Amino acid sequence: MEQIRSSRLSGFYKLSFGERQQQVARWAELTEAEVAVLSGTAGLDPGRADLMIENVVGVYGLPLGIATNFVVNGRDVLVPMAIEEPSVVAGASLAARLARAGGGFQAITTAPEMIGQLQVLDVADPWAARFALLAAREELLALANETDPVIISLGGGARDLEVRVLEHTPVGPMVIVHLIMDCRDAMGANLVNTACEAVAGRVEQITGGRVLLRILSNLADRRLARARCTIPVEALECADFSGEQVARGIVEAWAFAAADPYRAATHNKGIMNGVDAVVVATGNDWRAVEAGAHAYAARSGRYTSLSTWERDPQGHLVGTLEMPLAVGIVGGATRSHPVAQVALKILGVKTARELAEVIVSVGLAQNLAALRALATEGIQRGHMRLHARQVALAAGATGDEVAQVAQRMAEEGVIRIDRAVAILNTLRGNTGS
Repeated sequence: MEQIRSSRLSGFYKLSFGERQQQVARWAELTEAEVAVLSGTAGLDPGRADLMIENVVGVYGLPLGIATNFVVNGRDVLVPMAIEEPSVVAGASLAARLARAGGGFQAITTAPEMIGQLQVLDVADPWAARFALLAAREELLALANETDPVIISLGGGARDLEVRVLEHTPVGPMVIVHLIMDCRDAMGANLVNTACEAVAGRVEQITGGRVLLRILSNLADRRLARARCTIPVEALECADFSGEQVARGIVEAWAFAAADPYRAATHNKGIMNGVDAVVVATGNDWRAVEAGAHAYAARSGRYTSLSTWERDPQGHLVGTLEMPLAVGIVGGATRSHPVAQVALKILGVKTARELAEVIVSVGLAQNLAALRALATEGIQRGHMRLHARQVALAAGATGDEVAQVAQRMAEEGVIRIDRAVAILNTLRGNTGS
C-alpha cells in the first residue's frame, strides 16, 4: 500500500539546510547522486553548460526553495521554486496552507496544442488563397506529420489548419497560416518550427505567394491552464484583521487590477513570481511563458488581471486563474539540466499537463499571498523582513553574522545597506578609529 504523504510540513522553514534537504530527499525518494545535485556538488558543471549554449564562461546559480502545503487535484505536492527574490517561496507556502482549508487547488488544462505561423506575402488574391489552403488542409497536415514519427506514435501531431487574412499592414495584405500541433509532453517549439518549414514550399505553390516567417507563436491560447481555490472566510483571519475584512480587501484589491492596466501589470507580475520560479526550476522556457501570459492578459484589447477573486454564496473567498502555459517534461533543458530532472522527480508529475496544473496553482497561490499582504499589513513588512538577509550579505556579513545583522535590522525596522554595515562593524568591534 502506497504511503500517504502530506505536503503540510509544519516548521519546515525552521530546519537547517541539511535537514530540509533530507526531508525532501525522503519525500521524493532521491538517490545520493540526486541529493548531491541539490547540494551543488553534482549539478550543472561547466562542461555540460558549454554544450547547452554558446560562448560559455561560467555557470550561474539561483536558490532552489521548496514551497510546502500544496494540494493540487487531491494530491499533496512539494514544489521546487528557483528564484532570487525573498518572500516568494514563503508567500506561496502560506497561501497553499490557506487553500488547504478549502480542499486545496483544483486545476485543469486543455490539450497541449501549439500554434505555428507561416507568413505568406505577395499574394494576388488573399481570400482565394485562403480558400485554396483550407481546401488543401488534409494534404498539409499530412506533410506536417511526416516530420516527426515519434510524436505521432505518442498520439500527437498536426491537428488543424487555420488561415487568416490581414488586409491592412504596412507592407500590404498578408495571408497567415496557423498550423496547430499537439506536442504531447514537449513544450513543442522545435517540433512546431520543423513542421512549419516542411509545409512552407507547398503553401507557396498553393497560394502563388512568398512564405517569409515560419515560426511558433508564444501566445499559446490553445494550451490553457486553469486553477481554482475556495477558502473559508474564517481561515483568512489574522492577528489584526477578521476573515471578513481580509476577504473583502482581497476582492477590492483584485478589482483595482481588473480595472487599471498600471495596477494589472504589477498584479500579474506577482502571479508570474510563482509561475516563473517553477518554470525555471523544471528547465522550461520562462520567457515564452511570460510572453504568452501578458499577451493573453491583453487579448480583449485592454491589459487586465489574469486572475479573478470573488465571494461565493456562502461568503467564502474564491480565486481562479487562467493563462497559457506551454511547458514540457521532455526535451531541452528539462532533460539536459541535472537540477531540472531532480525538480521534476520531487514534483512527481508524469505528464506536461500535470506539470502545468501544478504551475498554474502556484501562480494563483502567489497571487493570493500578495493580495492578502496588500489588504492587511502591506507588502513591505513581511517582504523586507525576509529581504534583510540579502542586505546583510551585501554588507559583507558571513556565517552567523547574517542572521544577527538581519534580526537587528528587522527589530529596528530599518533595513538598509548603511545600517547593515554599521551593525556589522559593531558586531566585529570595529569602531572606525
